[in-house]
Amino acid sequence: MARKNLTQSSRTSRREHARRWKRSKVSLALIGGPVILAVVAGSVFAAEDPDQHRPQRNQGAVAQPAAAGKPDPNCTLLVPDNPLTVSGLATPYRLIATDPAQGPCHEANPDQSAFVEAAIVTPNGKLTVYNPLVIDKGTKPAARTARPSVPRGSTVGIWFGFNSANLTLRTSGRPDGLAQGKCVNGLQGSVFGQFAYCNAPAFFRAANAQIAKGHLRIPGLGTAKDGLPCPTTRDFSVVDQDGSDNVVTHYLADARGRIAQNNAASRAALKKAARLANRGDRHHRHNGRGKWATTSAPKDLANGSDNLLLTQFMDPALGCKPFTAPDQSSDGQATPALALDELSAAADQKAPIALVPQNDPMTLVDGRGSVAKTNAYRIGVNMPAVGAGADSDGAAFCTTLFRDQAGIQRVFKDKALFEKAPSPDPSMAPNLFGFLAARANQTFTNLGCDKLLGAADPVTLTTNTDGLVTDSVLTALGQTPPSAAPMASTSPSASPSTPSAGTSASPTTATTSATSLTSASASPKAQQSHAGHRSGS
Repeated sequence: MARKNLTQSSRTSRREHARRWKRSKVSLALIGGPVILAVVAGSVFAAEDPDQHRPQRNQGAVAQPAAAGKPDPNCTLLVPDNPLTVSGLATPYRLIATDPAQGPCHEANPDQSAFVEAAIVTPNGKLTVYNPLVIDKGTKPAARTARPSVPRGSTVGIWFGFNSANLTLRTSGRPDGLAQGKCVNGLQGSVFGQFAYCNAPAFFRAANAQIAKGHLRIPGLGTAKDGLPCPTTRDFSVVDQDGSDNVVTHYLADARGRIAQNNAASRAALKKAARLANRGDRHHRHNGRGKWATTSAPKDLANGSDNLLLTQFMDPALGCKPFTAPDQSSDGQATPALALDELSAAADQKAPIALVPQNDPMTLVDGRGSVAKTNAYRIGVNMPAVGAGADSDGAAFCTTLFRDQAGIQRVFKDKALFEKAPSPDPSMAPNLFGFLAARANQTFTNLGCDKLLGAADPVTLTTNTDGLVTDSVLTALGQTPPSAAPMASTSPSASPSTPSAGTSASPTTATTSATSLTSASASPKAQQSHAGHRSGS
């Protein structure tokens, strides 16, 4: 019994590190979102307390109690009937609490937001994206959903992302709804966590068949500014504790918590509704210039992900461009998507190739590696099943990630490029390099590389008095890293905020290893959580 408790404590600690990264991933969309989102004022991402980003232990259907005042980390999506059809795609998914006794789940709460992303491939190889809407059960969308086009003979795949710990799929109507949609949430009694999919294997089979016929062409990766091929989601310089997770979907939320798709019609509808609401509010008077004194701009909800980090931050810094397709739910704008990223990675990623390993928190079962769950995850992201070699071995994955030149070494080699790029989370680092370094620092611990390799974390971070990561050093794996000084007493703010120029230039006061980063400091992918659950992003 004592041994079991120790194991659970270790898993909980690891997941709490992971959940902390999730917050950083969520903030990606705010700073690096599409230009169309630039008009969005404010953010629903601001959270009051970093503790609410900590994950709960993944026990399948067993929900963990939510701490007082903290949002329930375990939510369920009610999947519409016939989810792979035009009607199913256009019908909003409904969010509810997995266990109502643990508290409610609200889509407009950025710590509980769930996201859906579909990809459609036609019989002649045309690719499009469509993002079905998610709303709270018992509410209506803030605007009419766009009607998708699914030509006869097309194949539809659907992927899910979640901003908290464990997302469960449940049918909303017919008992065989999930089976009809070929939806996979993990193994029986052990969900992935933030990730799930419907009909993904069939979609990738259809897309790969069109590639083989020459009907669908995947654009080449191109060459980055550092002279190396542009990275993919399977590049060891991109992956962290759990690669190929979550989606890049954006939604809009109004002041009443109602949700709409991210398109011009939705923004117009939300703007009109806000104007009418203000007109009827005696506290908001017309300013005499043709506008109302107060207009509640729609808030941007986004599912932070490795995909978003790659396509909106790393790619621009390296002079690269992602594979995109028209988004039917967002005015036909060219957009990346999980499915497109995985097709690109499968086509062009050269060795070493980062395939989901068995120590990925999302593929664990009761804290242990599982070939069955790893394969269930891999097939949903167009990866081969676990082979006879070391392609799923955790120690081998950690070694390549932290020792090979194609891994974290590339991030440090490109330090000058990344230092000039914006940070996905200014509350954690003033630039992209600091963010990536902190992310790598936490990944070493969250993947259990310290125990698997018997080595200290090779990524040493330097922080300033505000707790921002201002510099980092990479030590050869197996060698002793620089001594860690105590953390500064001042913790960074829980809410992402853009630091002033003076903040980034403030003198460094502490150098720290992963073990000395407290839960109050905003280390990147650590928030990802993955509660083993999927763990994660």
